[in-house]
Amino acid sequence: MTRHLYLARHGEADAFGNLTDTGRRQSALLGERLTKVPVDAVWHSPLPRAAASAHEAARHLPGVPVKKADELIDHVPYVPSPEETPPSWAGFFDGYDEAEAASGRRLADALVARFAQPRPDTHELLITHAYPIAWLVRHALGAPPVRWLGLNSANTALTVIEYRDGLPPTLVMFNDLSHLPPGLRWTGFPSAVRP
Repeated sequence: MTRHLYLARHGEADAFGNLTDTGRRQSALLGERLTKVPVDAVWHSPLPRAAASAHEAARHLPGVPVKKADELIDHVPYVPSPEETPPSWAGFFDGYDEAEAASGRRLADALVARFAQPRPDTHELLITHAYPIAWLVRHALGAPPVRWLGLNSANTALTVIEYRDGLPPTLVMFNDLSHLPPGLRWTGFPSAVRP
């Protein structure tokens, strides 16, 4: 009884949240990579860039249903206290009030309750955003809530987590880009020298 989650950030998007040509190609290559996996469903965030990425990937997964999941929306899952906040994140959480923080935490809890639980032999692709992926990775590793910070994902990078009954989750891979040619890798990150 194993639930396999294949997590991917949406393809590259423009300033308006729509997929670019690069984002469409990245999403298609993600779908091609998963053609040999018995994917049962493709879930996506309600935001257009994630929905478009999911439909583009699903073109390579004939007959697999594509469904929206509100829990996959882009959100801040945990607002750390000032003492927990790393210096590099100082100022990022300015302006978050208690209501916003509580709403983000409820969404994070709903995400875990819906997707981070064992199910009988399922393979699900989740097209979402960097923060929900970071939250699920943090949860799988049993790390403190603040550790979602700094776990970024490139556009359409693949992260795989397995959930088995009676065992802790297994992080199989994180942020794998091997399905993308070098020119399509590392979008979604600040410019820097990359391996």
